[in-house]
Amino acid sequence: MGIVECVPNFSEGRDEKIIAAIKDAITSVEGISILDVERNADHNRSVISFAGDSSVVLEAAFRGIKKAGELIDMTTHKGEHPRFGAADVIPFIPVTETMEECIRLANLLAEKVSSELSIPVYLYGYAAKTPWRSNLENIRSKTFQYEELKQHIAEEKWNPDRGPKTVGKAGATIIGARNFLVAYNVNLNTNRIKVAKAIARKIREKDGGLKNVKALGFFLSESDTAQVSMNLVDFQKTPVYKAYENVKLEASRYGVSPRESEIVGLIPLKAVLDTAAYYLQMESIPEDQILEIKLSKSQKEDSLGEFLSRLSSSSPAPGGGAASALVGAISAALSGMVSSLTHGKKAYAAVSEEMEKIIAESRSLMNELTSLMKLDEEAFNGISAVWKLPKDTDEQKEARNAKLQIALIHAIEVPMRIVKSCVKIIDLQKELVEKGNKNAISDVACSAEFSLAAIRGASSNVIINAKSLDDRRKGEQFLDETKAIIKYAEGKIEEIRKIVESKIA
Repeated sequence: MGIVECVPNFSEGRDEKIIAAIKDAITSVEGISILDVERNADHNRSVISFAGDSSVVLEAAFRGIKKAGELIDMTTHKGEHPRFGAADVIPFIPVTETMEECIRLANLLAEKVSSELSIPVYLYGYAAKTPWRSNLENIRSKTFQYEELKQHIAEEKWNPDRGPKTVGKAGATIIGARNFLVAYNVNLNTNRIKVAKAIARKIREKDGGLKNVKALGFFLSESDTAQVSMNLVDFQKTPVYKAYENVKLEASRYGVSPRESEIVGLIPLKAVLDTAAYYLQMESIPEDQILEIKLSKSQKEDSLGEFLSRLSSSSPAPGGGAASALVGAISAALSGMVSSLTHGKKAYAAVSEEMEKIIAESRSLMNELTSLMKLDEEAFNGISAVWKLPKDTDEQKEARNAKLQIALIHAIEVPMRIVKSCVKIIDLQKELVEKGNKNAISDVACSAEFSLAAIRGASSNVIINAKSLDDRRKGEQFLDETKAIIKYAEGKIEEIRKIVESKIA
């Protein structure tokens, strides 16, 4: 299943204990990652962003709603931001999942909240059952919020999509599915709320302003500031810098200007780069020019999880050769562990120097085999690139075949290096099984079996490519060498097995 982000808005921004309790309820679901927690005392509102597999985000959202309903009393709640309930708005956002799945989650959560918690639920965004409710501000606004809903919920227009037609102290919850938006606020160098509201009217889409922009004016008592609070529902069509420049332009009509601005919750990197490019007067800032992104991608490519993910995909590379190198690297690591468990121990003082050498050699072979994982993948990709070359004419066929022979040699030499490295590990294992810490004898056994498996796996790549060489003599040399190595390895492994059996009998 894919990843879904959920960005619930809770009607509490002052009591840190309540916010922490809601967060703990969300994270009590295994597999959930908290991305961000934002709270605003003037709005009396918190936004807790989290993500996870679509199979777990629903339960996490439900637990957050339940805890908020237990701890937040809407009958006494006051704040600048419009609100319907303790758990006010719960949107599901597709990250690697589909919008259809987010709509399904919204409907399932609505049913669960209404039936188990007796909280009325309104569906909005892509999950809306009624077209006019697709827009959040049509449901809940500055002039129609918790207090007004209590009076009108029994009216047909305000009947909830799920749940009772009555409002308790937990209020109502608005659940939906939407695309990513940027919550962006601009604080003005004035405390005149009328100015902030006038600017909000001018720039928001519903009053003829910027497309994909929702805006309200607020007064922040904590900082004695008027604020223009915006939701940019499509930051690629109406970017952050455009929203800011329009607020700045409208503010100048009243003799004021932006004092500062802020992002609430998370913002996509592209939105930041687009804004930076605008003010630096650049055409664009490519992501591959960002140092941290380069480092992150490099680390991700080198991670075991990323390798296994690519190995399990439909791509033919990485394949068996790279996987054999990984198994060999694990074998070397295990040998290093056993020698480390032996080195420095009083009972094995006589072999301390030998163990020290094995530790160093094991680490060197582990690093060598790790690098061969990438090289084997590149070797296969080299052959694939040659296969795609044109072969319409005799000249093209000849040139293509010449390049193929070179690529084949490389695709033989890399797995042959894997094989030879693993043989060196086996020689270390023979010494370890005889002199190493007897409490780690089973680890030596595992290490030895991994080495043999890696040799056999990598050898199959040598054999298949050697048989495709035009130079039959060279191909036979590779085949003979491989067979000899396998025979040697099998003999050594059999010796190791017998020693292991005798020591654990």
